[in-house]
Amino acid sequence: MKSRKFALSLAAQVLILGLATAQAADAPLTGSADAGAAKSATCGACHGATGNSVNPEWPNLAGQHHEYIAEQLALLKAGARVAPVMAPMAMALSPQDMADLAAYFEKQTLTGLEADPKLVDAGQKLYRGGDAARGIPACLACHGPNGRGNGPARWPQVRAQQPAYVLAQLKNYAAGARYAPTATAPAGADMMATIAKRLSEDDMKALTAYLQGLR
Repeated sequence: MKSRKFALSLAAQVLILGLATAQAADAPLTGSADAGAAKSATCGACHGATGNSVNPEWPNLAGQHHEYIAEQLALLKAGARVAPVMAPMAMALSPQDMADLAAYFEKQTLTGLEADPKLVDAGQKLYRGGDAARGIPACLACHGPNGRGNGPARWPQVRAQQPAYVLAQLKNYAAGARYAPTATAPAGADMMATIAKRLSEDDMKALTAYLQGLR
């Protein structure tokens, strides 16, 4: 009974946060995928020409929600998100550049990865069911059953994502290091930080193993 009450409470919180985020978001600029393609050469060096990274340290951008990409680029430029390699890249971008790049990468096809068979079952259990005893909600509550996320709420697509990148971000959230301490973090960041602190390193590795193969 306790776990059911927890699940219902969490579902209500997720719904409220999603609605509030979508309503509070400023109207984004309209991006041009064609213009973004012409501007994406530098991005392709790390993320791949079509947004499919070949380096596990850099995230796949193909198919990612344009709202999320544009938001994160703006946070990087403002110094709100901590990422020493990406921050200088974002500094050179105008809001229109960000919108164009976001539109381009959103239209690309995500090729996908293969799950680690040794960890995928544990990762699937956490992703789909959470762990009520430890106060860990199911990841699908925000990121969806197929890991496609929610664009208007700025909740990212996490399916077929590079495992080393996801692991690093979960650790950053747990350590309070993803966003600058003095910055205003985006909606949902506090929730992610709270959840990440409750995950063990084994939990994190299991989740990354599951997500990399999620379609």
